[in-house]
Amino acid sequence: MERSQIDAFITDDTSTIQSLYKAHRATFIGFGKKYNLSSETLADIYQDAFVALRKQALQGNLYKVKSSLRTYLFGIGKFMIYNELKRQQKFSSYIENTKQEDIPIIEVSEKHTLTVEQQLLKVHFEQLGKKCQEMLTMFYYRGLTISDIVATTSYESENVVRSQKSRCLKTLKEAIKAHKNE
Repeated sequence: MERSQIDAFITDDTSTIQSLYKAHRATFIGFGKKYNLSSETLADIYQDAFVALRKQALQGNLYKVKSSLRTYLFGIGKFMIYNELKRQQKFSSYIENTKQEDIPIIEVSEKHTLTVEQQLLKVHFEQLGKKCQEMLTMFYYRGLTISDIVATTSYESENVVRSQKSRCLKTLKEAIKAHKNE
């Protein structure tokens, strides 16, 4: 990514930011059409992705990024498109498969009981560092691929992401195992 582009975000260079925004908007919306989303939804996603890109720049995370601004922006946007598709799929499958008379009235307990394993996982996950928590969340909870993680973070390569994920998972497993052996 060009340093001048990153600096434009940091110094709030409005004309350059507007130029960058407009330069990739139509291409992104065209790219997103293959996911069968409306132009309005894709425009909203592009806006959110661009804001996330700017936030990364303001935090100083983009100086290490080796990809182009367009590639990085599209990586963020693609992740957001996947989230939107997941949200729509959950909503539409719920609506399609539910009739009003099929909805039982149930009482919801405020306390959700976790199994012993889930409690151990929760406790030891919270003891991991922030980077490990983020890495494991992106990979296992959000379902991002290694390449998606590279595109949306400041990690330099897929090998770095793989080794970081491996170290984090090993640390978590060892902590849980040590607790079980106590």
